[in-house]
Amino acid sequence: MNKADLVKRMAEISGTTKANAEKLLDAFMQAVEEAISKGDKVVLVGFGTFQVVKRAARSGRNPRTGEPLKIPAKKVVKFAPGKKLEDAAK
Repeated sequence: MNKADLVKRMAEISGTTKANAEKLLDAFMQAVEEAISKGDKVVLVGFGTFQVVKRAARSGRNPRTGEPLKIPAKKVVKFAPGKKLEDAAK
């Protein structure tokens, strides 16, 4: 499902227009992005949690040459699904 499909489905479920559903989806994504950029986590009970985690520096290998290299530490966004979402996938 891509963004257009999601917007269409959201409009069908909520009984609103596609334009309004797209505005709401964009607002949701912006709100999550702002919270994550501040270091906050976003918890949607039953759906899941978005949070920033630190990934430690580690060593790896160049797959082409086999040469060892250092992979620097960085922050990444992690999504942990909630129970309701996990159950829906079963």
